[in-house]
Amino acid sequence: MNDRVPPTAPVPLATLLRHPALGLRQVAGARETDTPVYFVHTSEMEDPVPYLLGGELLLSAGVHCPEAAGAGTYWDRYVARTVQAGAAALGFGIAPVHDTVPRALVEACDRHGLPLVEVDRQTTFTAVASAVWDAIAERRHVELRRVTEAQQSLATAAARPHPVPAVLRQLGQHLGAWTALFGPDGAELAAAGPRPPREARTALGALVARLRSGPSSAAGRATGAAGEELQLAAYGLGGPAGPEDRRLALGVCAPRRDGSDGAIVGVAVVLLSLLTARRVVAAEAERTAALVRLMLGAEPARVARLLSRSLEQAGAASEDPERVGVVSEGPEGGGLWTVVRGRRRGRVRDDGPLATAAFAAWLGTPLVDLDGDALCALVPGEGRIRAQPGWTLGVGAPVPAAELARGDADAVRALRRAVAERVPLVRHGPARTGGVASLVDPDEAGAHGRALLAPLDGAPVLLETLRVWLSLHGGWDRTAVALEVHRNTVRQRIARVEALLEVDLGDADVRMELWFALKWA
Repeated sequence: MNDRVPPTAPVPLATLLRHPALGLRQVAGARETDTPVYFVHTSEMEDPVPYLLGGELLLSAGVHCPEAAGAGTYWDRYVARTVQAGAAALGFGIAPVHDTVPRALVEACDRHGLPLVEVDRQTTFTAVASAVWDAIAERRHVELRRVTEAQQSLATAAARPHPVPAVLRQLGQHLGAWTALFGPDGAELAAAGPRPPREARTALGALVARLRSGPSSAAGRATGAAGEELQLAAYGLGGPAGPEDRRLALGVCAPRRDGSDGAIVGVAVVLLSLLTARRVVAAEAERTAALVRLMLGAEPARVARLLSRSLEQAGAASEDPERVGVVSEGPEGGGLWTVVRGRRRGRVRDDGPLATAAFAAWLGTPLVDLDGDALCALVPGEGRIRAQPGWTLGVGAPVPAAELARGDADAVRALRRAVAERVPLVRHGPARTGGVASLVDPDEAGAHGRALLAPLDGAPVLLETLRVWLSLHGGWDRTAVALEVHRNTVRQRIARVEALLEVDLGDADVRMELWFALKWA
């Protein structure tokens, strides 16, 4: 269709042919059921070209051609000019001039491939036009509703723990398409939907490359086709290209393109641009400096304030206190930190920088180490960590920066409990004040615990097995799950502990004393 056609929602000609009140019947021409009709125009001019934009259902009763004139080449010239004008179809009214559709007109429409529709004598042209406008309005309403629903679902996906893959999945479902996110080097970072053939992916990669070679003021979009069925499009994310064009790109491969698809993709482009935007440069510099100092042997307490400042600059520690918590300043100026340990459940794998960025956004900290099926994160303050789909998490008690090793050990133990108990999240609570433990001198209790556990010195595996076994109330299976060993291995280790300590672990008093020893030692 030419560029003069307005961006309205067309009505398939087949919809009008099925309209029960019109009684239309196609008698010649192309039989495509999806021939789009954008509007209706009635004309009795011999040459309709000056009065058509293209995409019309042209209605005529043949007043411009009496019966006698239709025997020669009149109808062929008329149909050729109608096709040249871009009309979608020709509707011919029976009466008052012609009792039937002229045979020459039928043959001409067949030759030129123009759909010819017979309009019954009882059907007025006004009724046909009214039906088209009603159908266009209904279709427009459906498209607006579709765009609204897509916008809502895309926005919801962007708020999920893994927003980028979620947005790609939702976009693919709404378009019936394969969607992919490409890095600045053209590498595929994430994808969703049925994977297209290699030829289509190669063509889409070429479109992505074209974005990098285009001018910086370009809109960042390129389109193309692979074969006759797949429509390709690439969209630059993050605004105009820079000198090195480090933008990401969204690629879409769809079997069809509807009028509302562009609006839906536009919403996804905005969301993905926001989700993949680079962090504040100052925050990156602060964080890099802190990590360098740690690598060179600086004490954690000395760099904790630097890390806290970088988080505040990035907006992670101040914009959502309900999720992240407050970085409270302790006596050493480093505040409190919460260590989170995680283990992936199931077979779904989502690695790479996008997965790490998703966890960073969800936890409210960029200090995330995602290594295969294992997760470790450092969250500022008393982080209010929530369960994460597909992951089992252990959360340590908030600790000062100088005691991060203890917080990490607590998080590891909490994770083992969560795995053993098959729950999504376990928190290691802070040590309670008061109670029986407060009646014992800590130094004396520590000396007693170390003496009691001395036979296990040099056997950290036995010591940890005892700790986990006691924390899980002597459950063999749960301890085996937490330690990722066979239950018989747990039994053998506990038997070895009994032999070395010369105690009976079936005695509740013995188990209690050993538990306190582990806490104090």
